[in-house]
Amino acid sequence: MTPPAPAPAARAPGRSPRPAAPAAGPLLLGVRHHGPGSARGVRAALDAGNPAAVLVEGPAEADALVALAADPAMRPPVALLAHAVDDPGRAAFWPLAAFSPEWVAIRWALDRGAAVRFIDLPATHTLATTDPTRDDHAAGAADDGPRIDPIAELAATAGYEDPERWWEDVVELRGDGDPTAPFEALAEAMGALRETYGHGGHPRDLVREAYMRLRLRAARKEFGDAVAVVCGAWHVPALTLRTTVAADRALLKGLPKVRTELTWVPWTHRRLARRSGYGAGVDAPGWYAHLFGAPDRPVERWMTEAARLLRAEDHPVSSAHVIEAVRLAEALAALRGRPRPGLDETTDAVRSVLCEGSDVPLALVRDRLVVGDVLGRVPDGAPAVPLQRDLTRRQRTLRLRPEADERDLDLDLRKDTDGERSRLLHRLRLLGVTWGTPAAGRAGTGTFREAWRLRWEPELHVRVAEAGVWGTTVEGAATARARSLARTAAGLADITALAEQCLLAGLADALPAVMRALADRAALDTDVARLAQAFPALARALRYGDVRGTDTAALAEVATGLVERICVGLPPACAGLDADAATAMRARIDGVHLALGLLPDAGATADRWAGVLRRLADRDRVPGVLRGRAARLLLDEGRIGDDETAPLMSRALSPGTPPADAAAWIDGFVGGVSGGGLLLVHDERLLRLVDDWLTGVSAEAFTGVLPLLRRTFSEYEPGVRRTLGELAARGPGAARGPEPGTPGFAPAPDRERADAVLPLLHLVLGRETTP
Repeated sequence: MTPPAPAPAARAPGRSPRPAAPAAGPLLLGVRHHGPGSARGVRAALDAGNPAAVLVEGPAEADALVALAADPAMRPPVALLAHAVDDPGRAAFWPLAAFSPEWVAIRWALDRGAAVRFIDLPATHTLATTDPTRDDHAAGAADDGPRIDPIAELAATAGYEDPERWWEDVVELRGDGDPTAPFEALAEAMGALRETYGHGGHPRDLVREAYMRLRLRAARKEFGDAVAVVCGAWHVPALTLRTTVAADRALLKGLPKVRTELTWVPWTHRRLARRSGYGAGVDAPGWYAHLFGAPDRPVERWMTEAARLLRAEDHPVSSAHVIEAVRLAEALAALRGRPRPGLDETTDAVRSVLCEGSDVPLALVRDRLVVGDVLGRVPDGAPAVPLQRDLTRRQRTLRLRPEADERDLDLDLRKDTDGERSRLLHRLRLLGVTWGTPAAGRAGTGTFREAWRLRWEPELHVRVAEAGVWGTTVEGAATARARSLARTAAGLADITALAEQCLLAGLADALPAVMRALADRAALDTDVARLAQAFPALARALRYGDVRGTDTAALAEVATGLVERICVGLPPACAGLDADAATAMRARIDGVHLALGLLPDAGATADRWAGVLRRLADRDRVPGVLRGRAARLLLDEGRIGDDETAPLMSRALSPGTPPADAAAWIDGFVGGVSGGGLLLVHDERLLRLVDDWLTGVSAEAFTGVLPLLRRTFSEYEPGVRRTLGELAARGPGAARGPEPGTPGFAPAPDRERADAVLPLLHLVLGRETTP
């Protein structure tokens, strides 16, 4: 298929004359960033022209790093990372994939001994702008007039609604003919567009193009016309303009500067699929990589990979499925008038044949193949901030290789290596480098095990650079960061959370400063709710300190003081609360109750806490949800028996109690707590009390309490709800025998029968039976 004709356009008044390419001169290759068709064309054009120097669009300071691209350890996708020395968070990326034309040009030049130069505006100016990550396709600024998408304009001229489809048809899917043919046509088309719309972009484009012309002039002085330029197709017409050196330098005069550092960092296909930085934002990097790398029969190879992936996930896919899918993709391409099957056709064929019409397995193909989790690699000799070098060393020592795929990591803190891994991950989290996230259900349990979910994102290199202001090692930086947070923390809960983080991260040098701040804040804070909110983190910190062998004596003193103040202040603080405040306080009480069990010596403290709960359960001025929760906690701890629980419920559900308050008591007693429904299933008296109260609620009041009761009982497991419904339908006691109790349960525990399971448990746990 021949390239499209350029968009017709009349020259607008006041516009610059349309440049004409000189008869002889440098080889100008206008490309689309991350386009495999452009990359193949660039390679063929360079083979034919054999230039002595290759100029590539990218920050000029990267000339010093280009030799690293020849290192065998370098594997794309990678990116040039530039960051401001004094403000590492101010950073910009220039990603390059294996199918990026710029990467192909760099490797071609290095393999053949040709010179490589980067010709775009230096990062020292780019990072000094307001938005250093603006790419060539970002929306234009308000003061810059309309920003056009040249690919979309050319696609519309050719009658295409989808620019991506047009580009695939005219460039990516071209299998025959001269692969360099599109360059001349694209240059002419871009010239027509620029003639119609002016520069059509951000004012920075004019500055960038002036710098590119200066670099091109310098290269021609050194190498003559044996120079090839690989840049965005939009910039090609600007490089042929006949301007003076003085005019170009005038555009660059007075540009702001900032001191910068550059390096190579690994990148991912998944990150390429998100728009950020130079030329990123391709929708299907995995598909593009396949088109570029497949030596022949790309559709057949793609279907084979999709079938292999689906079979690995236990989907029944056979060779016959692959053959039929290829035929369907080719038939769809013919019906749609496309030169070859593209991503749309292959996706439709995979859905219809391999996935049997289901989008569920198709989502797997899109995630693993169309996008992919390929992570690049850079050589150890690449420049890096000291903190990054220390992190790399620790990763290698602990055998924690950064990976783009999300993976789970289970740690046994009693093992030295796992303990060091845990400390490293916690230190990085303290520094804002969230490589690992504690897995749900395991974080903060205070046990000997931790579960993490790891995933390395390219942006974490910037976070490491930012954290470098705190120190040159991970431990030193995390210690300095913790001390700073201790001085600036806003509340007591923040300080206790920080103390927990320090213990998890093993930052013994930071603990004194954190403990001083904690003691000061605890002494001044009189709000019981905030004390109760802060206490659980403190208790977890004590447990973790005990597990990890950390001295937590000072922490224990603060925790003891907090418990005393909570026990004294909680009953009056719970009186007269409205519904929302009472619900929030219930969460605080639950947190304190669970945290008390983590304290090393909780005997006397538990007795004191039980007395507080008893006062809450007995006080009428305390909201029903808190009285109900206090009664339930006492029952679970064995502090009160069934004989005491029933009168408490009976009083709470008496006819004189407002229905809303009674419903809140039920919610506190059996809602939001493990086993709440089973308690009613196995205790006939409590179920009868609830049933009698519920049937006695008037119709008007029932409408008001229904939402709360519905929320309470909806938290139960389906089996529990079904059993309660059956018992309620039969009526409490209907299924019981002459003796009270639950069918299948004796009136009292049989210790001899219970002990019979102990030998089996010892065998399962690998422990010897104790006599």
